[in-house]
Amino acid sequence: MFCGGFKSSMQGLKALALEHHCKQQNTAFTRFDYNGHGESDGKFEEGDIGSWAQDAIAVFDQIANPKTSDNGTSGNGNSNGIIVIGSSMGAWIATLLARARGKQIAGLITLAAAPDFTEELLLPSLSQQQRATLKSGETLYLPSDYDDGSPYPVSANLIRESRKHRVLDKPFTLNAPLRLIHGTGDRDVPHMMSSKLMDVIQSDDTILTLIKNADHRLSSQSVLKVITQTLQSLLT
Repeated sequence: MFCGGFKSSMQGLKALALEHHCKQQNTAFTRFDYNGHGESDGKFEEGDIGSWAQDAIAVFDQIANPKTSDNGTSGNGNSNGIIVIGSSMGAWIATLLARARGKQIAGLITLAAAPDFTEELLLPSLSQQQRATLKSGETLYLPSDYDDGSPYPVSANLIRESRKHRVLDKPFTLNAPLRLIHGTGDRDVPHMMSSKLMDVIQSDDTILTLIKNADHRLSSQSVLKVITQTLQSLLT
């Protein structure tokens, strides 16, 4: 199951590459858009970390515990658990999901993880004027080099609500393999963020992979190969 990043969509290169790999392995794969993202309804500006995490949990519950199979009979779900992959903000969402549904997680893979990015990265980067804009209740529009290039809307509610869902301030145990992949050339989310997340998630089977000079997208063919090989190692 793939959890995308902030203002991304399920049509991204990583999601499609992972889906293609799973099809080749005859393995079920799920990608989806959070509310206000991609093909989903809703306004992006009205979403927040909590609501997007609930979207992910709802999708997870449907594929882990389907009420009926394709022929209308009752299904038993995936007794072997589900491997969850989170990209950028999606790694934060995937971590919240792992906390909520730990017993059904077969593995957690994070790509350029950006946990708690609102507090760790976004707020420290804002000018006094931008902070004042947020404090007044207005929405900030920050430049973006991703997706369609349209500015990122950042609301005061997004900042405020995200504090309820921080993951770097409280360790938790994951009884499943943890794989973290990050590029040393990531200018948007420093690779130390993956190190911080690794310290928080207590797993007896943990590997952090740093890819020299790789950027935040992690979408080159060589990097996608590393990601799919990582997934395959957990599938087998």
